[in-house]
Amino acid sequence: MHESSLIPVTWNVPAEIVNRLGKQVGRQRTMVAERHLLIILHAPPGPEDMYRKGRFFWREPDSNWHSSDLKGGPDALNRHLEEYQLLLEDLDEKLDQATNSLEYLEVLNQLNPVYRSVCHTTQALQMAREAIPEDKLLIDFRDSAYRLERTAELLIQDAKNALEFIIAKQAEEQSQASARIELSAHRLNLLIAYFFPIATLSTIFGSNFRHGFEQYTTPYPFWIMVISGLFLGLLIHLFLTKGTAKTKL
Repeated sequence: MHESSLIPVTWNVPAEIVNRLGKQVGRQRTMVAERHLLIILHAPPGPEDMYRKGRFFWREPDSNWHSSDLKGGPDALNRHLEEYQLLLEDLDEKLDQATNSLEYLEVLNQLNPVYRSVCHTTQALQMAREAIPEDKLLIDFRDSAYRLERTAELLIQDAKNALEFIIAKQAEEQSQASARIELSAHRLNLLIAYFFPIATLSTIFGSNFRHGFEQYTTPYPFWIMVISGLFLGLLIHLFLTKGTAKTKL
């Protein structure tokens, strides 16, 4: 390797380009000098990768291509783009198999860095296309990168839509559960309202009616108490129902 750069020492890259390189790969970009073209790209990022692995593609003025990582020739760039294609196909399959929010989120977290990397690849290849407009291969490389960018963008949108649908569905289910709980509580309150007067009267007078009324053979006082309690319960029920109707309005 050159002392001041990451490119192979056997490459006869102009000093103007070498001097613009540091000890780290940096962002994806294209450098041009004396009809020499150096394209700096990133290998497909893994889910746990903190740093990007750089790949250098050098085009000599006579259209001879070299690669620091994927053999030589113009097919090296094709192989580079095919790796992204395979990665996107794998993520697409994972997206189809996802069934819950965590799985969709995992796919989305893997898609985001891939999408950013492909976008920057497209920009770098567009710069190369503008620098060497007569090289038709650069048009194909750029268009392939753009198709990958579009594919990644659509996958991200699908993952987001699926994730939002699951969140909305869960929120709807929680809302329905809350409504059922609220209805059950309301019915319980109405039931209590019906029997509260009876319970109150039974507490005051006692259930055995030892108040001089036990001499009656027919338990008229008991039935009067029950009917009175139910009537009072009905009044309370109507009062609660009316209050609930006003609240909804």
